[in-house]
Order: sequence, then C-alpha cells, then structure tokens
Amino acid sequence: MTMTEQPAGSAGEDTACCTHHGGHGPQPAAEAPETARERVNRRWNEILQETRVTQTGVQILFGFLLSVAFTPLFRELETFDRVVYVITVVLGAAATGSLIAPVSIHRFLSGQRMKDELVEAAGRLMMCGMVLLALTIGCTLLLILRVVVPGVLAEALAAGVMLWFGLCWYALPLYLRRRAARRSGSDAA
Repeated sequence: MTMTEQPAGSAGEDTACCTHHGGHGPQPAAEAPETARERVNRRWNEILQETRVTQTGVQILFGFLLSVAFTPLFRELETFDRVVYVITVVLGAAATGSLIAPVSIHRFLSGQRMKDELVEAAGRLMMCGMVLLALTIGCTLLLILRVVVPGVLAEALAAGVMLWFGLCWYALPLYLRRRAARRSGSDAA
C-alpha cells in the first residue's frame, strides 16, 4: 500500500470528519481519536474532492475565455476591454495551474513518504487557486457586463459580485473558524 492509499474499512474517518465539522451524520457515543496517518489521509481526500469541483469550473471558464478572442465581436472591443480580457485569460491560466498542481506534486512525490508535505503544499495551492479563480470570474463578469450594460453599472455589478465572493469564500470561513476556536477555548476552560 502506498502512502496515498487508505486502508479499506476507514468509514470511521467520515463520521469523525462530520462530527468534527459539526455535521449531522451519525455520531458515535465515544469518538476514537484520529491518528496522524488517518488525519493526513482524510485531509488529502478532502483536497482531492475540492480539487475536482474547482478544476471543472475553472477549466470550463478558461475554455470559454479562450474562445472569445475568435468571435467577430472581439474585434470591436475597446482597448480597456482588450486589456481586461488579457488579464482575465492570464488569471484563468494561473488559476488552472494552481488547481491542477496538487496532481503533479502527488505524481512526483508518490511513494516518497511525504504526504504531510504534499497535503500542506496542495492546501496552499488550492487557496491560491481559489483567489485566482475569484479574480478570473470577476474580470470575466466585468468584461461581459461592459458589453451588455451601459455606464458605470457594469463596474458596480462586478464589484458587488466580488464582494459577495469575498464574503462567501473567505470572510464566512474565517468567521466560522474563529467562532469554533472561541468555543473550543471556552470548552477547555
């Protein structure tokens, strides 16, 4: 068995994950502590699931962006819109690279007993990829809205969506993390 495989019958990890994150799944009376190996395997599996979701979205968006340059309307874009387009394509390419990088790292490190390092690097690349993906979506939205909506409304709508992303993708998780840390601190006291 390689370091990236989990032993069969590790269903208890799913339950531990759900109870740890406040899930509503079945909760055993006494939860067995998670070993370091079980924790790194669980974290790796979580990263794989997250990567599958984000890779699909960024690849579809990136494919759309690449096709835009070959449409007749593209030739009519103003210089500012062309600059936004180039920035958007570069951001999309960078997001794609960040979100696919964990797969490449895993291939290179498989069997080297470096799963802790792999999970740490993959987690950081996922966060970087999510920031780049949010920026790509925001720039794509700005580009489309500038063609469809007159005036400053396009910029205002794109800014509003970016604010929403910031709240949903970053502020809410940070708030929940701090709240859980406060709760853990008061439970320990």
